[in-house]
Amino acid sequence: MDMNYRSDSQVIGVGVNVSDVMRQVYLWMTGGLLITAFIAFVVAQTDLWTIVANPVVLLVAFLIQLGIVIGISARINKMSPTTAGTLFAVYSATMGFTLSLIFIAYTAADITYALVATASMFAAMSIVGYTTKIDLSKLGAILFMGLIGLILVSILNIFLQSDGLYWAISIAGVVIFTGLTAWDTQKIKQMAGQVSMASMTESSVAVRRLSIIGALILYLDFINLFLFMLRLVGGSRR
Repeated sequence: MDMNYRSDSQVIGVGVNVSDVMRQVYLWMTGGLLITAFIAFVVAQTDLWTIVANPVVLLVAFLIQLGIVIGISARINKMSPTTAGTLFAVYSATMGFTLSLIFIAYTAADITYALVATASMFAAMSIVGYTTKIDLSKLGAILFMGLIGLILVSILNIFLQSDGLYWAISIAGVVIFTGLTAWDTQKIKQMAGQVSMASMTESSVAVRRLSIIGALILYLDFINLFLFMLRLVGGSRR
């Protein structure tokens, strides 16, 4: 299928255009973030956070999250939009469960500052990715390789416990996920531009699927950018 699209308002299905799809992507992403924030705050205000702090519970939550991400990513074209949306909501809730610990490790001021900074950077880079005419695919490939390296170095620093490396990882994380936000936004917009269905029903299903997988991608960018920003704002290893 042709990867080029004429404009932001190009029709990609029966009565559907790129801007409509992107609007749904951001609505789903925002909904996921609100679920995460609500669950995290509620858990942190109760004794439930002591359960979350258990390494076994954290591992189980992580495995659930990983399974959902892999499941949605691999089977999005075979899932019903309802199933995909439900899994995304469950993922957002479990993420809130684990992120409740940040309310214990960081001050409210740190969290607020990191959240505002993250939202500002995310919005700016998402606008860049949506509006730029420059192909960001080469940059995206470099950032993805940088992400792999970041994960490996982060694992290494678990054993080294190097303060210098901790700060370098935090800064690199902010840079990488800031760039990924722009790349992923452009990629999702291009995916929206490729959607072409024969009927209104099929078009509606395809758009709903794309809006959910797109929301998941940008949700992950936002959460990771926030966590690395929080590490910098927090001032020390927690």
